[in-house]
Amino acid sequence: MLPTFGCQLLNHADRVHKIARMTSNIAHTLKVANTIEKTREKALLGGGKQRIDTQHARGKLTARERIEVLLDRGTFREYDMFAEHTCVEFGMEKQKFPCDSVVTGRGQINGRNMYVFSQDFTVFGGSLSSIHAKKITKIMQEAMLVGAPVIGLNDSGGARIQEGVDSLAGYADIFQANVMASGVIPQISLIMGPCAGGAVYSPAITDFTFMVRDTSYLFITGPDVVKAVTNEEVTQEELGGAKTHTTTSGVAVGAFENDVDALMSMRELMNYLPLSNKDTSPIRACDDPWDRLDVVYELVDEGDFFEIAPDYAKNIVVGFARMNGRTVGIVGNNPKFAAGCLDINSSVKGARFVRFCDAFNIPLITLVDVPGFLPGTAQEYGGIIRHGAKLLYAYAEATVPKITVITRKAYGGAYDVMSSKHLRGDMNYAWPTAEVAVMGAKGAVSILFRGSKDVAKHEVEYIDVFQ
Repeated sequence: MLPTFGCQLLNHADRVHKIARMTSNIAHTLKVANTIEKTREKALLGGGKQRIDTQHARGKLTARERIEVLLDRGTFREYDMFAEHTCVEFGMEKQKFPCDSVVTGRGQINGRNMYVFSQDFTVFGGSLSSIHAKKITKIMQEAMLVGAPVIGLNDSGGARIQEGVDSLAGYADIFQANVMASGVIPQISLIMGPCAGGAVYSPAITDFTFMVRDTSYLFITGPDVVKAVTNEEVTQEELGGAKTHTTTSGVAVGAFENDVDALMSMRELMNYLPLSNKDTSPIRACDDPWDRLDVVYELVDEGDFFEIAPDYAKNIVVGFARMNGRTVGIVGNNPKFAAGCLDINSSVKGARFVRFCDAFNIPLITLVDVPGFLPGTAQEYGGIIRHGAKLLYAYAEATVPKITVITRKAYGGAYDVMSSKHLRGDMNYAWPTAEVAVMGAKGAVSILFRGSKDVAKHEVEYIDVFQ
């Protein structure tokens, strides 16, 4: 009996020990879960309620609010929420926020996968730390791997000075990732606050950069530095505001009134684009009425046209549309501005758009009404030959379907450049009003019939020959 009783005591002691250990594990798990929940709550608050209120007072959404507007409800999956900076200089070890100054992750727009990063200005002014950069490059690398676009919501005061060269190295890592992703996945930048110094180069490398009026700025050096070095007095808005970059510099391709307008427009843009260079653009059912008057709106489905850079280089129009439900890129000369002549800015604008379409397998429709290249010393000194060649090169190397419609004038070298059939254009059409010639009638007649008394008659004959 004693051995049996002894075994029972041992078994009981063992059970008590197991229960105690289980209770301890449960207590530890609950403690960890509680810590995680508290950290999560802190991360969701960013830099705290006071800074969030300040952000709202400036007419800006917070980093997380922007993601909520951009992505389909409930689809956002955040990465590295608990990541913190590792800097111990200048007392930074006592100033830590979970998630640091950028929110990263993946979600969906209209059911299609997207990756997004949203810089949080309420945390250290959105400044870029080493961990901030690592979070961004992590989602970029994953986006390239799975084939999905990256949308960057920029709102940052620049490099985190306390981290020194580590912060600068972070910028370079992002630049490298931008270059590796170029032509592989669409990259969209939305400037929603300050973006200065080295930070400007990442948006410049991406495919399209948009801005928000009155709250976003892009410049290499700020007004104070400009005044100190050049003695020029200029405001932030004049130096790097949305109007400057959409009408003068061409750095940004569009500007919006507020954060919500900008984010909703990004959702619209993504409906035209493929997820990667191996994907096809979304196809929609076509239910097009037949009463369109404008040339572009006559061609495209339901007048559905997303113009890129509408306020810059207005003598050329570029943008995305649909034909029979499929995304196409539209390029067209606009004779309402500079008679539709090609100049430096329009050549660069057109070339960049053509190359984007070629990279992502988007067919090109070119509507030609071009009297030539814009003459003048400003254009020649500015390098119109070099910049004009960019558009020529872009069309010549493009391997996507290219359809050209000559609506009116197609004169001189500009005729060749605008997706002529000699640049591997697949189909070239001409309206009854089309004129394809080396130059306009007046210029040609003055050379061919120099000294003739009946110039008007010869002009009519010339037009009849080349129309």
